[in-house]
Amino acid sequence: MLPSQRDAFDIPRDISYLNAAAWSPLPRASQEAGHIGVARKGQPWTLAPEFAAGIHERTRRAAAALINADPADVALISSVSYGVATAAKSLKIPHGSRVLVLAEDHSSPVLEWMVRAPEQGFTVETIPAPADGDWTSALLAAIVRPGAPVGLASIASVHWSDGGVIDLLQVAAALRAQGATLLVDATHGAGVMALDVAALDPDFLIFPTYKWVLGPYGRAFLYIAKRHQDGIPLEQTSFGRRGVSAEHTPYMRDTAYVTGARRFDMGERDHFISMEMAAVGMEMVAQWGTQAITERLRMLTDRLAEGLGNTGALIPESSLRAPHILSLGFPRGMPDRLLERLEALGAYAAPRLGRLRISPHVYNDEQDVDRFIAAFRTVMAQGAAD
Repeated sequence: MLPSQRDAFDIPRDISYLNAAAWSPLPRASQEAGHIGVARKGQPWTLAPEFAAGIHERTRRAAAALINADPADVALISSVSYGVATAAKSLKIPHGSRVLVLAEDHSSPVLEWMVRAPEQGFTVETIPAPADGDWTSALLAAIVRPGAPVGLASIASVHWSDGGVIDLLQVAAALRAQGATLLVDATHGAGVMALDVAALDPDFLIFPTYKWVLGPYGRAFLYIAKRHQDGIPLEQTSFGRRGVSAEHTPYMRDTAYVTGARRFDMGERDHFISMEMAAVGMEMVAQWGTQAITERLRMLTDRLAEGLGNTGALIPESSLRAPHILSLGFPRGMPDRLLERLEALGAYAAPRLGRLRISPHVYNDEQDVDRFIAAFRTVMAQGAAD
């Protein structure tokens, strides 16, 4: 099993940080890349003309490797919402069809369709949270339900608040049978769960770097299936065209779009400081390997689930939750000041829609988990005594 990578991070021994699903710490190597990048920007005359382009392609390759994509099919973007807006501009959702979203899913794969629905004549159908926690079955039932056809499913691969996992292969097959489109927000899947776009064949798949792939904020990636790569980008950029260059005359000698997903790169993509930091983090994740990461994080969340039993919290079934997220429910509501009390004991997680979302990563070890369990039990006992 992959050992804890704690030494690669700057985390004090008395801190149990189990909150990767909110923000991951930057590895020391990524921090160093950031320091070097800032120094480069301090002396921009030292940058070779081809430097930025090299960073773009290094980062594009690193992102593509995590989802088994051709780098030419990956665009450099700023956020998941940017990627969804790009997809929405390219897609024509059939009039009278349904766009499926998950109840209480993150806003990024949802709000764009709510805005477009009235003008474009489709409806947004929100799939209720299943009582048994089985999001996959709920989605499959919605896809085949008689009535208006499904035009698109815009869904997370892992529900951000309850940690419920979606069997994307089953969902993708059901959508294809209906002639529908699939957009995947892989924020909580890329790098830590198996994601193979060659096997899955989504229309669009998006993920950022600041959580599970150990990168900075403001960097994200958009996989676009080749069948959608002739669309119009969200932004019109010089590098998205074949021949618009400050180094040659005439300036706009060829304004036809470049081929592949590169035409969809965000404007001002020359964030070479954070772009290189993102590449370093993703390369580290790839070196450890998704399967090894999944196995380690499943071990940690299973240890958490076992240790947090009989505390009054509801623990979802292992088969229905992602291997790296454990979201605790509270039948009587989340205890007062739970987060503050945990943090006072050096234990960190996140409140999400009435649940406590606990999310370890490779920098965590069994000692972190046991510290968190002890802190949680102490706080819950204090609450019962109050």
